[in-house]
Amino acid sequence: MTDGLGERDVSVLRSKRDASRYQILVAIAARQPAVSQQEIADAVGVTAQAVSDYIGELVEAGHVEKHGRGRYEVTKEGVDWLISCTEDLQGYTEFVAQEVIGQVEVETAIATGSVREGDRVTLTMRDGTLHAGPGESGGATAIAITDAEEGQDVGVTDFTGLLDYETGHATVLVFPDVRSGGSRALDSDRVAGLAADHDVVAAAGTEALAAARAAGVEPNVRFGTVVAVQEAAARGLSVLLLVTTRELSTHTDRLREHNIGYELVDER
Repeated sequence: MTDGLGERDVSVLRSKRDASRYQILVAIAARQPAVSQQEIADAVGVTAQAVSDYIGELVEAGHVEKHGRGRYEVTKEGVDWLISCTEDLQGYTEFVAQEVIGQVEVETAIATGSVREGDRVTLTMRDGTLHAGPGESGGATAIAITDAEEGQDVGVTDFTGLLDYETGHATVLVFPDVRSGGSRALDSDRVAGLAADHDVVAAAGTEALAAARAAGVEPNVRFGTVVAVQEAAARGLSVLLLVTTRELSTHTDRLREHNIGYELVDER
């Protein structure tokens, strides 16, 4: 992902034809079995002939069954396709609302040089933190709303362009809780090696803290790891999460919900 949106794109939005087929299938499902092609044309914003052509394609694809003139029914396959597209759209709109629209007012960045209120600045993501530099030399820019010197925090707004950075990932090292061996079930050298390969180490619980310290590693995150791991990865960092079986699903559910890739290393 190079712009923060690519991996969250949905196929039904990539093609006008697919978008029209989706809308027409919804219209058929809402009106079946008596379906007026002109009514659908008016609702979708295409011609009645286009509706007829699209319905023909939906019938051929097995998404719609025709039971006579003006009588159609959405098949199970059609319903499954609608559900799949709708779930993708819901995930996409949630991302836009939370990660894009939710950030269009004012953000805080670290100044990489002297910035004055009203200056147009270039935005970059470094080590999981938004940075703002003087001038317009990058793909994502904004307007500074405060003065700042290098290293200081600066408020930015009026964003244009797309921020170019890769989403991070998590390595989830799962091991038994204390009743089944706890931290002693882990090879300390292996933990130390994994920690060295990641930007952030998170220890979820006391067993995880003990395992990290046995490997000579002091975790960056000890509390609120469910949210912290997801947010760190979303900002481009690689995260090693030490977690027991007791806490595993809470963390992985959060990662899946936010489309964060992770690798499970099972030491049970």
